[in-house]
Amino acid sequence: MSSVQLPLTRESVLEAHALIKSRIHRTPVLTSTTLSKLASPGDTNVNLLFKCENLQKIGAFKIRGATHALARLTDEELQKGVVTHSSGNHAQALALAAREASAARGFNIPCYIVMPRISTPSKIAAAEGYGAQVVFSGSTSAEREAEVRVVQERTGALLVPPYDHAHIVLGQGTMAIELAEQATEDFGMPLDAIIAPCGGGGMLAGVAVACNGTGVRVFGAEPREGADDAWRGLRDGQRVDSVKSLTIADGLRTPVGLVNWGIISDKSYVSGVYTVSEEEIKLAMKLVVERMKILIEPSSAVPVAVALYNEEFREEIRNLARGKDVNLGIIISGGNTTIDKIIELFGAKN
Repeated sequence: MSSVQLPLTRESVLEAHALIKSRIHRTPVLTSTTLSKLASPGDTNVNLLFKCENLQKIGAFKIRGATHALARLTDEELQKGVVTHSSGNHAQALALAAREASAARGFNIPCYIVMPRISTPSKIAAAEGYGAQVVFSGSTSAEREAEVRVVQERTGALLVPPYDHAHIVLGQGTMAIELAEQATEDFGMPLDAIIAPCGGGGMLAGVAVACNGTGVRVFGAEPREGADDAWRGLRDGQRVDSVKSLTIADGLRTPVGLVNWGIISDKSYVSGVYTVSEEEIKLAMKLVVERMKILIEPSSAVPVAVALYNEEFREEIRNLARGKDVNLGIIISGGNTTIDKIIELFGAKN
């Protein structure tokens, strides 16, 4: 991408929000009395406020970062197109962002998406449906990145990374700006904290930058079984650069990026990262679907599961309360799953 980057500051997130808010949905914030009660430890009352990015364009938060990244590029930079590697939400987000930027700027912006050959057919179809040219690769990160370089050499397209770039981070942080406003204006519940899922870390870093200096604490949530690289990195004092995991939270099977690690590893930005088991993720997902009547993907259930089941986090919330209610924002990152996947995940019980 362009070498000109905005600094990672709250002011930059506010500037990003002003730039993209007319091009994205201001997603609703929902509450649930049942889940809030379950999340309330002991005599502490917790009010959960769910930022529903599953109702965002393309069904996930990724459109924020992609839209902002393209908005920061010049016409000259966009002439030869954009390219990325993704098997999921970023693929669809960049494809749609490129299509909408083409209409706004009055010229076609080619979009190339490198996807593993084993990608879900519905996700391939979605990227192509938004106008992207899908290029297939092997499934490892090295194979995907090699194919991106081939596309760049052939076309001159600019790489728009899925999560590890300042403009992506700032775009994702815009959801925290909205959530804080909605919590206060719509519910009269000013936020005390936000918990967000962590894969590559673009969203968590963006939320942390957006909240820095506001008094709102920020926490991360990860699957415990294999994809807990941020948690392990914080424990050991160094970034973990690879992840091998078959966690059901497939959107979080990514190591934290270099740019994002600089934010997430700083206690003044992110107060801590907490993990949950596969069974706890499934239980949380089931509760959200059945009690809140919204469809979410497993990755979205991870911060919900932390709020409900991680005793260390619940103790943190109890300490935060100090005799008052705690207003806790939870990022529902996306809803891109299928009925077939849900049936497979929960299994038919005879």
